Amino acid sequence: MDGQVGRRRSALLAATTLAAALALTGCGAGDSGSKDTAGSAAEAPAANGGEAGRDAAAGAPEGAGAGAPDLRVDQRAIIYTGTMRVQVDDVDSAAREATAVVTRAGGFVGGDQRRSADDDDAVAELELRVPAAKFTDVVEEMAKLGRQQSREIDTQDVTEETVDLDARIASQRARVESARRLLARASSITDLVSLENELGRREADLASLEAKKRRLADLTALSTITVSLAGPRAKATEEKAETGFLVGLRGGWKAFVVSMTVLLTVLGALLPWLVALGVPLAVLLVVLRRRRKAPALVAPVSAPPPVPAARSAP
Repeated sequence: MDGQVGRRRSALLAATTLAAALALTGCGAGDSGSKDTAGSAAEAPAANGGEAGRDAAAGAPEGAGAGAPDLRVDQRAIIYTGTMRVQVDDVDSAAREATAVVTRAGGFVGGDQRRSADDDDAVAELELRVPAAKFTDVVEEMAKLGRQQSREIDTQDVTEETVDLDARIASQRARVESARRLLARASSITDLVSLENELGRREADLASLEAKKRRLADLTALSTITVSLAGPRAKATEEKAETGFLVGLRGGWKAFVVSMTVLLTVLGALLPWLVALGVPLAVLLVVLRRRRKAPALVAPVSAPPPVPAARSAP
């Protein structure tokens, strides 16, 4: 009996200790996350040329007051994307030159699509990934391949998102470490299972945050340029929309011609079947109709004429 009471007291004491440790760990993790957030807010990621993979303390420029945030462009995380269309004399030769330019800049070709009926109508769409520091230089090199028809450059500043991710990752790592320490001190199967589940959830959240950070680092470190190299007679991808009565009339006439073409095609396909089945059927109907109309052999007997009624004498 005393042994059972002792075991119950030990289990109660272990549960109380575990609850108190979890409460203190949560408070400590929250304080750590707040401190990391405050510390990270005073820092800017070292994104020289868009590289957000490196986090460094953002020292204030000379002449700035102490504690002032560093707002230099080269210390911000920026995603560069560009789209351009260039008309060239030889699409294949221009595509090879574009690949060489990207390779010299330290990038690579992420996609290559070709459409060509002949050399003059050929179109090549290249997706180029280049270091952010070389983005502007590569765009200018692409424009020199021929006659530039269009250019569109977009930028997205993700500095705040990067700083927020850094703070959340640091806080989540602290939570994972605290869960591991508690798991190492678990004294019962129930506590062990509960702590293992909690540790798995925290590690999954940490892995998700780190994946987002790697994705941002890739987008900021390597910019994307989509280049369309078109031959001399290639049609523009975007044609001006036409409206008006004549445009509608031409569209209606084209639809009518297409509909009549489809109708005649169907009729031509059915005509052999109509001839093969329709002619015998018509002959059969004529024969049956003639058999039903047999000639009358006996003339019908006519009724005698009516006798007039006799008149009475006056």
